[in-house]
Amino acid sequence: MGTITMNKLGYFIKEGFLSIFTHGFMSFATVGIIVACLIIMGSFSLIAVNVGDNMERLESENNIIAFVSENYTERQAEGLEDKLLAVDNVKSVEFVSNAEAMEDFIDQYDDPSQFEGFEPDDFRHRFLIYLDDTSLMEETQAEIAKVTGIVKVNAHLDLAESFITTRNVFGIAAAVVAAILLVVSLFIMSNTVKLTTFERREEIAIMKMVGATSGFIRGPFVFEGMILGIIGSLLAFLLQWGLYSVLMDKLLGSAGITFISIVPFSAVSLFILGAFCLIGIGIGIFGSSMAMRNYLKV
Repeated sequence: MGTITMNKLGYFIKEGFLSIFTHGFMSFATVGIIVACLIIMGSFSLIAVNVGDNMERLESENNIIAFVSENYTERQAEGLEDKLLAVDNVKSVEFVSNAEAMEDFIDQYDDPSQFEGFEPDDFRHRFLIYLDDTSLMEETQAEIAKVTGIVKVNAHLDLAESFITTRNVFGIAAAVVAAILLVVSLFIMSNTVKLTTFERREEIAIMKMVGATSGFIRGPFVFEGMILGIIGSLLAFLLQWGLYSVLMDKLLGSAGITFISIVPFSAVSLFILGAFCLIGIGIGIFGSSMAMRNYLKV
């Protein structure tokens, strides 16, 4: 039984490869469609990954500023660090003395001479507080305000909310577009394979007449679709890699958009390759199976 199964498998693979070369133009068209669909999906996915990464980075840089009472010395102010770290959702804190705060303030202006009369005591010691979850910023702000020695807490609540909303909306949009592209890819692939099977309808009819089962007839077509899916997936991966690398070099070389960080392709290459292979093979097999249904009806 095992020998028969292996013989069938060998026959399916052999016929699948032969069919690719026999119907060269249609095979080329099928691979081209798979490559185009995968690159579109891959490009949109990479955009989503980069948007998500930049949103997370901006969220992490959105901090809370806690001002220390002016009655506290620098040493006493620094002593509040452990109390602030003990607050739930606080990831890290950074102490800024009043002297450092004054320097940061003056550095924002082109003419520092206008601040010659300023003294460090004109500013308060403060902490820059970074959170684990920015969606809990309002609750965390209230808890920080309860710490003895903290007299004022500034938090960009509107900015944090906009980050969260943008990230959620883009995540939903990415999922919807990916699903639509997948359905479109399956439809196009199925119709392309239908053209191939239409050219071979006499061959299928003869096999049916001599008593071949639907599974036996479908086998070579399914393997052909799988092989074309693998070829299309690998070509799409290489092209996606090249396009992304060129675009990344151009963006990194542009001085006007230095605030954007680009996720290196190496960080997502295995995921992209795996996803392309799964989708490409799935499209090839499903498209072949769907296209043959009408020709296998008795």
